[in-house]
Amino acid sequence: MKKITFGIDISSKTLDICKKDDENNEFFKIKNEITEIKKFFRKYINKETEVVIGMENTGRYNWNLYEVLQNFNFKVYVVNPLHLKRSLGLVRGKSDKIDSERIAWFTNKHQQELTLWKPSSETMKKIKVLFSERNSKIKLKASLLKQQHNYLNIKLLKLDKQLLKLNQQEVSLLEKHINLLEKQLEDLIDSNQELRMQKENIQSIPGVGKVLSWMMIAKTEGFTTINQARKMACYAGVVPFDNQSGTSIKHKPRVSYYADKSLKSILHLAAMSAIRLNNDLRTYYKRKIEEGKNKMLVLNAVRNKIIHRIFAIIKSGKSYEKNYKNNLILS
Repeated sequence: MKKITFGIDISSKTLDICKKDDENNEFFKIKNEITEIKKFFRKYINKETEVVIGMENTGRYNWNLYEVLQNFNFKVYVVNPLHLKRSLGLVRGKSDKIDSERIAWFTNKHQQELTLWKPSSETMKKIKVLFSERNSKIKLKASLLKQQHNYLNIKLLKLDKQLLKLNQQEVSLLEKHINLLEKQLEDLIDSNQELRMQKENIQSIPGVGKVLSWMMIAKTEGFTTINQARKMACYAGVVPFDNQSGTSIKHKPRVSYYADKSLKSILHLAAMSAIRLNNDLRTYYKRKIEEGKNKMLVLNAVRNKIIHRIFAIIKSGKSYEKNYKNNLILS
């Protein structure tokens, strides 16, 4: 069977495509529009040809490709940009055309190691979009609140009160938008019985609130794409790894810099909340501190424990029980 590999470099308005086969490489540039993408890939629907497509994860710029490719029987791989960059080694020069060729080469070489992309459900697509929009609004709000402190420096110009008033109006409007988006998120999750049960069970864990439950559902697509606690802990950057080489270089295990920072920050807030409440995580935290352990090290362990508890209750389908006793162990 003939094999064709496409590497796609994505931008907001255009797609640079490298078509790689046994003979040579061909390059194309099309608009990042659904009709244009359909027209291009329709030519390669052939039972005797295996079509492999590789692209970087660029967030919302991928959406048109996702919308089209879910209707074709192609093998699609969405590559982590950092994974691609690190695998290329020392390279010189960069352009959209060169990037598409590199993506095609990377996909062709590492196909066996990559995870095949699967289209998300309509509900999950909406959850991701709403959650992304909510996060964007929160960043804008944080930026505006930071500006309020700078208005003290322009008091002599007598503009501080006027600008502060405008700033507060913008913050107030953003808060309304955030509340609206959160309500839509909640309603959307509640409309799906399985997702609603997952959300309620996750929130039964001490310290875990609605934002972390939404984030875990969105990041794992309802615990289908990431279904193991350790994988999620690595993804969130709460697992310490060894750092040593030979006998001269040996450091204490540390968490990796490569992590989902937004998820890690929400987990941190959940851990801080958990150790303030009356539960076994607080008991664990206090015991380790009394033993002389570093506070941040113990707090990171609490984050890890929260992730493992989330996956444990998802697996069992039951809400968290404070004084749970395993009957198999007792018998």
